[in-house]
This record gives sequence, C-alpha cells and structure tokens, in this order.
Amino acid sequence: MNSKIEALDQKIAEAQLGGGQKRIDAQHKKGKLTARERIHFLMDEGSFEEIGMLVTHRSNDFGLENEKYPGDGVVTGYGTIHGRLVYVFSQDFTVFGGSLSETHAEKICKIMDLAMKNGAPVIGLNDSGGARIQEGVVSLGGYADIFYRNTLASGVIPQLSAIMGPCAGGAVYSPAITDFILMVENTSYMFVTGPNVVKTVTHEEVTSEELGGAMTHASKSGVTHFACANEIECINYLKQLLSYVPQNCEEDAPSAPYSTPASEKRTQLNDIIPENANQPYDMREVINGVIDEDTFFEVHKHYAENIVVGFARLAGKSIGIVANQPAVLAGVLDIHSSTKAARFVRFCDCFNIPLLVFEDVPGFLPGTDQEWNAIITNGAKLLYAFSEATVPRITVITRKAYGGAYDVMNSKHIGADMNYAWPSAEIAVMGAKGAAEIIFKNEIAAAADKDGKWKEKEAEYQTMFANPYRAAERGFIDEVIKPEDTREKLIKAFKMLENKAVKLPRKKHGNIPL
Repeated sequence: MNSKIEALDQKIAEAQLGGGQKRIDAQHKKGKLTARERIHFLMDEGSFEEIGMLVTHRSNDFGLENEKYPGDGVVTGYGTIHGRLVYVFSQDFTVFGGSLSETHAEKICKIMDLAMKNGAPVIGLNDSGGARIQEGVVSLGGYADIFYRNTLASGVIPQLSAIMGPCAGGAVYSPAITDFILMVENTSYMFVTGPNVVKTVTHEEVTSEELGGAMTHASKSGVTHFACANEIECINYLKQLLSYVPQNCEEDAPSAPYSTPASEKRTQLNDIIPENANQPYDMREVINGVIDEDTFFEVHKHYAENIVVGFARLAGKSIGIVANQPAVLAGVLDIHSSTKAARFVRFCDCFNIPLLVFEDVPGFLPGTDQEWNAIITNGAKLLYAFSEATVPRITVITRKAYGGAYDVMNSKHIGADMNYAWPSAEIAVMGAKGAAEIIFKNEIAAAADKDGKWKEKEAEYQTMFANPYRAAERGFIDEVIKPEDTREKLIKAFKMLENKAVKLPRKKHGNIPL
C-alpha cells in the first residue's frame, strides 16, 4: 500500500506543478500569479477541495499524445469565501497557454453543474490563449457547452468572471454572459479579434492594451465592470462583491450586524443641493450621507459616469443604488448610462436585492448621435428593467425630474413602492425656461419688453411647477421630506417592504428591447 500511496503523492505533486517550474517562473516575471496561487488568495484558508486534478486530454494529433499534464490547464473545485460555499475554476497558463480542450471544458462544466444543483456562485479566473487549435472543432464544442450553462445559470446563481490574462476569440463570450467582469490592468485583455487581424482587415495599428485592455473596457466599451491595479486587488474585489449578493435567486443577501443609534438624522444632507438649480454637485455625497458608513461599492465606475450604480448597506441590509450624477453631463440619461443602469437593475432584481434610486435628471441627451444610435431603444431598456423589477423599489428625487426621464427613473407610475422628494425637487415636463418659451410664446412676442416678459413668465412657471408639491397633491410623490430625514425614512420604508410579493403575468419571458 505504501508504494501505491507514494505513486499517488507523485501524481499530485506533478499536477500541482502545472506546466513546470520554468513556466511558473515565466508567469511570475509577467507580474501574474499561477492558477493555484489565485485560488489560495481567493478562498478561505484550507477550504478548497479540488475536483479533476488528474484529468488529462484525449487528443493524439500533432504530437499532443507525447505531452500530457494532469489537470489539463485548469484547476477546478469548491470551497468557501467568508464561510459561504462557492465553486471556482482557474485556468493555468503554464499548461498549453491555458488553452481550452475537450477535457478542460468538461471540468468547467462539471463544477457549473454542481453549482446549479447546490445553489452557489461560480467564479471563473480566466487566463487562456483560447481554443486548443490541435483539437479543432472539439475545443469549439467545449466553449459552446460552457456558454449554454452560463445562460441556464443566468439569474439562478451569481456568476463572476475575473480576467487575469489573455481572453480572446470565442473565449470572451462566457465572461460576457456572466454577471460581473473584473480585469487586471496591464496584464489582461479581451477582444474577439486581436491586433494582427485588426491590422490586416482595417489597417489600424493598435496594441493589445489599447484594443482590449482593462481601462479600455472599463471606460470605453463598458465590457468590464472593474479595472483592478493588480491581481490581489482583483481577488479582494471579488470577495467584496460576493458579500453584497445572495447564494442564489431563492435567498436574500447576507446582512451585516447593525446597532440602531439614538438618531438616524444626517444634517449634512441639508447643505448639498446648491441654491442655483444649474450648479452641479456630486451625487456620491448624497449616497454616502444616507447609507451605512463606508459601504458603497461602486460598479462600472469609469463608464457612463453621468449615472452612478453600485451596492451599499442600509442598516446592515444589502441594497442596489442607481443615481443620476449631476456632476457629469448634468446627470442626463443617454445611451450608455441607460444600458449601464438597466443591466444593474436587472441583476439586483434577479437576486432579491432592493433598489434605491436617487434622481436628479434633466431629461434624455439630445442630438443626432444619440438618435441615430438608438437612444429610443436603449432608453427603453432602463424603462423595461425598472418596470419588470419586483424587488422593493424606492426613489428619492433630490432636484430635477424632467420629462420622460422622470417616468423612466423608477417613478410611481412604473411600479415604484415609495417615492420621496426633497423640497428642492422640480418635477415637470421640462425646465421653466423652455416651458415658458412654448406656453407663453405669443404673449412674449407681443410684449414691448420681450426679455422682461419672458423672465416674468419663466418665474410664473417656476412657481407653479418647479417644485414637488403638484406631484405630491396627485399622490405621485408619497412624501416631501427634509434631506436630513432621508436615511431614517428609507430604513423604515425598506423594513416595511421586506415581505413584498408581486406576481408578474404568466409568460415564457418578456422581450426586452435589445
């Protein structure tokens, strides 16, 4: 028996070495961790249980029969993060460049199937050169098997993708289907076609970093939700993100301990909104003034910055926040901000995370660029996402709520549970200036002092509509509140809504305007 145990130990040692020490050293020289090191830093100490350590590929073409490595380029298994069960796969670039083979894909599919059966998140640590070319269509089939499972798991269990090296060609579509993508600056990239193909087809000269690096996708395309300075930061972001979300769609997100203080008033909120309605301010000040201290975890920070989305805690409970950002483009809704917010709203609704909306929106961004690139369809995505969401939904209007954007930003009319407004709120079809020019056009034209008449009529419209009271009279606003009372009102309202139950009309699924 001892000899057999020694043989097993030898196989385990061989598997743990991946593609060999020389390739491990090369990985470290690039500033990258190995597949096993990543898992070590991600999981609770001693909790990881590996599955499929001794799996090898089955291909005998192009000399592959002479080169086999236990594990076949991916480490898979389960363990805990902060005591909660998760499944993980970590691609090993030291083995065939992390390329995906038939058996490599089977290992990933196996843990995805287990995750679905047991209702726990899946984390993918991606570092792969793509499909294993020597295996041909078999490796392509492996990708499709993974894509199919990603889709079945969507909205059932959280799926997180960390891109820690190359991710190109068909490999990008599995992360794209998952809920959140994290990338590492300078060592990871994503693209469907690489710089060489781009140069051949379009004659553009571009580097891998420019084409598909972390900051490119974090700021330009919005493909990635987080751009991390290094791999350890990326792993810490994964852990933090998981702390706000439940294990699956049947559970609630974990709560943090919370002791109720003598007063929940936040007097600093009274001084945030400028006297001049056209002056910008940072909506993050409002968010941080309302939520539990230091709990805001922003998502998509560098993309479509005219809207802010992220997770936070309110009295220890996890919530999702969507907020217009007056400091960027006056907080206007456009194509990118609409799709960014819609995606986040749908995630929160999938996983029972209540939604809090802070609204200060002057409308949708005008212009040919927006219209020709389908602001209508893209704006409708956000409208659709809010309308179908059945989680508790609360809106606080801090200042402007104009036109169709008022409707879209979680208004009472599309199913919001509670709608509050600060005294500074302006709820109207449009701003007073534009409204006066339309309503009183003839009177202004006939006046001797046109400028004086126009200012008089603008002030008249301002007094009549640029306030929250008309909406409150109709019940579209449930309460006009002092800013300092916002936190207390929200805690009580979300507590009241804890057992909210809504049944949507029976259907296979809706047809969101994609």
